[in-house]
Amino acid sequence: MYIGPHSIDPPLILAPMAGITDRPFRHLCRTQGAGLAVSEMVHADMRLWQRTKSRLRLDQDGEIGPRSVQIVGHDPAMMAAAAAAAVDQGAQIIDINMGCPARKVINRSAGAALLADPPRVARILAAIVAAVSVPVTLKIRLGMDREHINAPHIAQLAQDQGIQALTVHGRTAACGFKGTVDYAAIAQVKSAVDMPIIANGDIRTPEQARRVLEMTGADALMIGRGAQGRPWLFRQIHQYLTCGAHLPDPDPAQVHALIQTHLAHIHDFYGERLGVRIARKHIVWYLHDRPGIAQWRPRILGAPDGATQRAQISEYFRSLPRGEQGAAA
Repeated sequence: MYIGPHSIDPPLILAPMAGITDRPFRHLCRTQGAGLAVSEMVHADMRLWQRTKSRLRLDQDGEIGPRSVQIVGHDPAMMAAAAAAAVDQGAQIIDINMGCPARKVINRSAGAALLADPPRVARILAAIVAAVSVPVTLKIRLGMDREHINAPHIAQLAQDQGIQALTVHGRTAACGFKGTVDYAAIAQVKSAVDMPIIANGDIRTPEQARRVLEMTGADALMIGRGAQGRPWLFRQIHQYLTCGAHLPDPDPAQVHALIQTHLAHIHDFYGERLGVRIARKHIVWYLHDRPGIAQWRPRILGAPDGATQRAQISEYFRSLPRGEQGAAA
């Protein structure tokens, strides 16, 4: 799949997730087979960009291209200016967030709330496309709720404004992340427009990935929570889609090495104090269903510094009997 001049190969994309898809995790997922990794959403109000959180979210230093930065907001001029500034800082694709269902975002008339105001959607997209020389993509949901499904209309509007790829999460804003994903509704969006469509929502296995492609006719898949603690999922899906073969999970030694590399990058990126805190959620995802982890979790998560955190994880993996190591794979 292409987004403007950029080949997305394989057509498997890491979803933007606030507090998760930072530069270390994006880099890791790219090395594990993702064809694109979208940044955490950055607020369009550039007065906030000097804060540590925004500054880190915009950091793309040394990142594998193409580099996609997601902008969230509700004011067309402000969002256009933010998009242009992000391009000046190295963004090669600008993604617009009109799918976030978080209450604090909705209450600011941003994210998925914009789906209730198609004229504003048109103004925002037109302003951003005019302001940047790079491709602009859009991420949406099906609508505000089941009684107000308007994703096909938003898709047509987006295509008219020059959007070059559209991601559709198959739930409404009211659903949040609960309930069944409506892949048939994504297929309706696909049939309404000619631009590339990226299907998103509850893709956690290679088999699910194939089914979603078959049900939606989408050009690519976007994977979010399914990759938490399992970044190798991208390689597994690619293997299954291309040749029908199952790529096994990495063995414990490989998982251990991957975790250590990821943690080192987190500690380096954030600094040790903040990095140790940020790393904890990833550690929980990596280890949550592994044998004997209950007794190790308190000491790993309670580690006061990066060296101790990494050492405790090494001790845990060394503690696994050989028979249990197979179960941990």
